[in-house]
Amino acid sequence: MSGVTGTLILAGTPMGQPGDASTRLREALATSDVVAAEDTRRTKALAASLNVEITGRIVSYYDQVEAARAPKLVEAVASGETVLLVTDAGMPSVSDPGYRLVVACADAGLPITCLPGPSAVTTALALSAMPSERFAFDGFAPRKSGARNDWLTSLLHEQRTVVFFESPHRLAQTLSDAAGVLGTDRRAAVCRELTKTYEEVKRGGLGDLAAWAADGVKGEITVVIAGAAKIDASVTLDDLVEQAQELGESGVRLKDASARVVAGTKFSRRDVYEAVLAARDAADI
Repeated sequence: MSGVTGTLILAGTPMGQPGDASTRLREALATSDVVAAEDTRRTKALAASLNVEITGRIVSYYDQVEAARAPKLVEAVASGETVLLVTDAGMPSVSDPGYRLVVACADAGLPITCLPGPSAVTTALALSAMPSERFAFDGFAPRKSGARNDWLTSLLHEQRTVVFFESPHRLAQTLSDAAGVLGTDRRAAVCRELTKTYEEVKRGGLGDLAAWAADGVKGEITVVIAGAAKIDASVTLDDLVEQAQELGESGVRLKDASARVVAGTKFSRRDVYEAVLAARDAADI
């Protein structure tokens, strides 16, 4: 599209401390023709704290209106305007509005650029003390119990470090489920209120973290879970059944015992659990 001078700018915004705002973000807030904001009030407050006056049009751009408002913003870029997209905190498109607009502008052949900035994903990963050479980001954990357990089961043999977001009122249950599926000793870190006054990082086994969270946790939460150990192909299901039965005899619940023994193997907690029950049924015949 020759002659087009407009640009879509994606900009990372501070997670808590206004001082983390980049010089380029300050300039973009002051000079962009359109500022599309997830929350216009928070964006105006950020600008005020930075002593920046937003001179362009401010439009709201949150999840519920993202699809409807994207075409107008694409038109603005196509007509030569600079459109700045910001979300409440962190980077647009990373579990925040922005993906649809980026796709629409890309499909239209319009210029898109990004002003690097804070991200809870990489900040939590750096603070977690987990391996960071290879990692996966899974957005928000599933809300419903069944879907959450299916998702956790898919992480049984995931050898990359996994980062995800969770709401404070679901954190305890998610950590409890994770301990049950992945094992109480699987290393993890809960990062709360990153960069803010009450920033806190709790590291430990999933079982210990679930017990800690049971008393209630507030704030914005990012969780990091260590990857699974390398799979030992020599271990058989019969070996794991025997180990789970021994743990059961010592007082460990069968579900928890099944989750513990599968770490580093190709088998799932369900495989072991069902095999133990089958062995018990056979013994009763």
